[in-house]
Amino acid sequence: MPGTDAGPSTVPAPTPRRKRRTGGDLAFTTRGRLRGVGKHVLLIAAAIVMIYPLLWMLVSSFRPSDDVFRAPGLWLTEAHPENYANGWNALTSPFGTYLLNSTIVVLGSIVGNLVSCSMAAYAFARLEFWGKKWFFGAMLITIMLPIHVIIVPQYILFSQLGWVNTFAPLIVPKLLATDAFFVFLMVQFIRGIPRELDEAARIDGAGHPRIFLRVILPLMTPALATTTIFTFIWTWSDFFSQLIYLTSPDVFTVPVALRAFVDAQSSTDWGSMFAMSVVTLLPVFFAFLIGQKFLVKGIATTGIK
Repeated sequence: MPGTDAGPSTVPAPTPRRKRRTGGDLAFTTRGRLRGVGKHVLLIAAAIVMIYPLLWMLVSSFRPSDDVFRAPGLWLTEAHPENYANGWNALTSPFGTYLLNSTIVVLGSIVGNLVSCSMAAYAFARLEFWGKKWFFGAMLITIMLPIHVIIVPQYILFSQLGWVNTFAPLIVPKLLATDAFFVFLMVQFIRGIPRELDEAARIDGAGHPRIFLRVILPLMTPALATTTIFTFIWTWSDFFSQLIYLTSPDVFTVPVALRAFVDAQSSTDWGSMFAMSVVTLLPVFFAFLIGQKFLVKGIATTGIK
C-alpha cells in the first residue's frame, strides 16, 4: 500500500552443496596414505637396524661362550641364565663392587658439574670483570682439545699429589668447572633470562649470591637436567680416563671391570661378559628415561610467570 514502508525481505541462504570427490582427489589421498605408510616402514626398519646390536648382546648373554659367535643372528636354541650368576662372581670382587664404584664416581661428577659449571656460567653471563671475553674464549678453546692431549700432564700432576688409584682424579676436576661444554650451555641459557628479574631482586636488597640461588638457579632447570643426564651417561661409560687412573681391582669401575673379562692368554667367557654388559646398560637406560621426564617437565614449567 502507498505510504507504508515495507521491511527488508529475508532471502534464505543457499545450503552449501557437498563437494564430490573426483578421481584425482581420491588418487591424491591414496598417494598421501601410501607415502605415510612408506615413511613409517622406513623408520621402523632404521630403528631395527639401530637396536640390532643391543638385541644381539641381550641374546648372546644367554648363550654359552662357544656359541656366541657361531650361532646365527638372534636365534636362541637354548637359554643359559647362569651366565648372569657366573659373570657376577667371575672377577676378584662381586660385580656389585664395580657398580658401586661407578656410582660414586658418577654422583661426584654430577654434583661437581652442577655446582661449578652453574657458578662459572653465572659469572660469565651476569658479572662484569676484566678480561671476561678473553677468559670466555679460552674456555671455549678447551672444548676443541681432545683428552689425549692433556692426559699426560694431568697424570703427572695427580701422581705427584698421590691421587693415582683413587677416585680423586675423576671427581675433583669436575668441581673446578673443567667441562666447558656445560659452562657454555648454561651461559647461553642464562643470557636468555631477562635482566629485569636481576634488577628487581637487587632493588629488594639481594646481592649476586642471593640472585643466583633464588632467581637464576630455579629457572635453570632445563639446563641443569641436561647437564645431569649427559654427565651420567658420559661418566658411566667413560673407559679411557678410568683405565689410566685406576690400577687396583678394588677400585675398578664398570667399564674397566668389563675389560677384565677379556683375557688374551686364556679363553674368554663371552657369555658372562655380555650378561654383565646388559646389567651395566640398565642404569643408563633407566636414568635416561627418568631424566628425560624431568627434562621435559622442566622445559614445560620453567620460565617467567
